[in-house]
Amino acid sequence: MSVANKKTVLLTLGRLPKALDIAECLSKAGCKVLIAEPFAWHLCRVSKYVDACFVTPSPVDDQQAYLSALLEIIEQEKVSLVVPVSEEILHANLLTLALPGGCRFFAEDHSLIKTLHDKYQFNQLAQSFGLDVPETHLLGTDDAQKLSGRSDYILKPANTCSGKGFSSHSSSEQLPQSSQAEMLVQQKMNGALKSTFSICDQGRVIGTIVYQAAILSDSVAVAFERLEDEKQIQNWIEVFVGKTGHSGFIAFDMMEDENGVPHAIECNPRATSGIHFVDRDDLANAILRPDKQLGLRSRPEKLMYQFWSSLTETQAAVFKSGSALQKAKIMLKAREVNFSWRDPLPLWLMPFTSWSIMKRAFLKGESFGEASMHDLEWKGESEGRAIKSGKLEQEKRINDSAKASEKADASKNANQNTTAIA
Repeated sequence: MSVANKKTVLLTLGRLPKALDIAECLSKAGCKVLIAEPFAWHLCRVSKYVDACFVTPSPVDDQQAYLSALLEIIEQEKVSLVVPVSEEILHANLLTLALPGGCRFFAEDHSLIKTLHDKYQFNQLAQSFGLDVPETHLLGTDDAQKLSGRSDYILKPANTCSGKGFSSHSSSEQLPQSSQAEMLVQQKMNGALKSTFSICDQGRVIGTIVYQAAILSDSVAVAFERLEDEKQIQNWIEVFVGKTGHSGFIAFDMMEDENGVPHAIECNPRATSGIHFVDRDDLANAILRPDKQLGLRSRPEKLMYQFWSSLTETQAAVFKSGSALQKAKIMLKAREVNFSWRDPLPLWLMPFTSWSIMKRAFLKGESFGEASMHDLEWKGESEGRAIKSGKLEQEKRINDSAKASEKADASKNANQNTTAIA
């Protein structure tokens, strides 16, 4: 592909290993890959597969400034495809109404993404489709009180990530009466926990990866085992995606009941670590030409891990009986998710490029997952905040009009000068 014909793709995050997977596959497919990220230094900045990086405001600090910065990058760099990576999707896809012609956003519209991210709304939506989900009610309702009296339960915010605010309780524990954040009371399930990653196009599942955690950092997996022959989970996903007409990335956390029937406990309408198992060529094609891609092949590896995070957990487990040895064995058997001798710097320099995340985790006492998402987390803002994509679109039209006026004035002045010289 010639330089002139290269498709320019903007990834809206660069700090996570899954972003590097996306950057690598798109670069190898002939794309010019750009990264927009609130952090000046991040994992993808030192990758050979990234052509340029741009620093943006944090969407949590100033959502409108963040959206304006993204739009400016898209226009100046003539971006034809925007690919969200993680939690920032809930902010970034407010841009869809303001995107210039010829630019596509690889995700659903904001209203559906927001519904899927909200753990209560997702639960109710899946239930309306006749799909298996655990009984779930809003804290403060009579139904929540009844559920907590007859079953062990989970208490968690409706809008959160990285397991933040999650707690497990027995039926003998008294339920809190209220909370500042919207909280859910969910029936506790005790079966196997499995996670998924799918790519979809207009209600069609292109392919799904099912996996489970091999090593955990708090509630976030840092080593992963791919699972096969999970027909019940795949069927559940196909029904849900078909009913919603979903396009883009989507992921679910599933937990089995006592009969082995999977129940979806939450939805992540974004990329998850399952993306590491997807064949690079198929991943690129599913993003660039989703209507033409008929499936997703898996990479041959069944066990993969993130080196630095897994090493940290293994070292921390030294004083726990058998735990460190078990984790060390996993690291010896697994393949690192991103390392390649063709692009070694992201792994080698990660302690430096991820320093801002590590520093916050140490100083604030947060998990690495919480520290990595603190400036991106969506907390269920109301439509009236800077879900001002309408305002953003209006500003864009005003700016376009102003630019057109300036060009017209410049052209008029040039004609007058030419006449005067003649």
